[in-house]
Amino acid sequence: MKNGSIGDYSSAERGFCGMAKNTEDLRQRRPQQPVIDAFDRKILAALAADSSQSYARLGEAVGLSAPAVHERVRRLRQSGTIKGVHAALDGAALGKPLLAFVHVEAAGWGKSERLMQVLQFPEVEEMHSVAGDASVLFKVRTASPQALEAFLAQIHAVPGVSGTRSYIALSTYLERPVQAGVTDNWPDMPLPE
Repeated sequence: MKNGSIGDYSSAERGFCGMAKNTEDLRQRRPQQPVIDAFDRKILAALAADSSQSYARLGEAVGLSAPAVHERVRRLRQSGTIKGVHAALDGAALGKPLLAFVHVEAAGWGKSERLMQVLQFPEVEEMHSVAGDASVLFKVRTASPQALEAFLAQIHAVPGVSGTRSYIALSTYLERPVQAGVTDNWPDMPLPE
């Protein structure tokens, strides 16, 4: 039986102490993460800065030949480390200058089929299940406060939603995609007096 709970198994399907005999389809296996070395991180950082670079230019930047860079990029794509190549679009230039983060308070974790339908709106840039006093966090860009209000009306129409808190960005100092670098040793930085 696929996608069932333990209570859904008949007694013939249960093993010792009521445990299911075959649990292979119950637990999703995590894909094994590829080993990413310093050259891979340099390539990924260069691609994150400008994904339109040629393999030759990438090779010059990281100290490898173009064929070596091509092979590494191919491997990083196959492993899912590189999910895709995207253009960085300017929200204001596209008529969506209002950036907001919307915390949704909902019953349970809030990820209902109806709430997932909100993802069809192009104003939604991100949706995260979060820990804390909210269940779900949305990052949205809208044309105006009235458009944000219309988006919030869609959220409040979802059964189980008990409230929202919206945070409107006044200025953005940093907005970037996932970075290839990893901080190995966090510096001791005392707070200013």
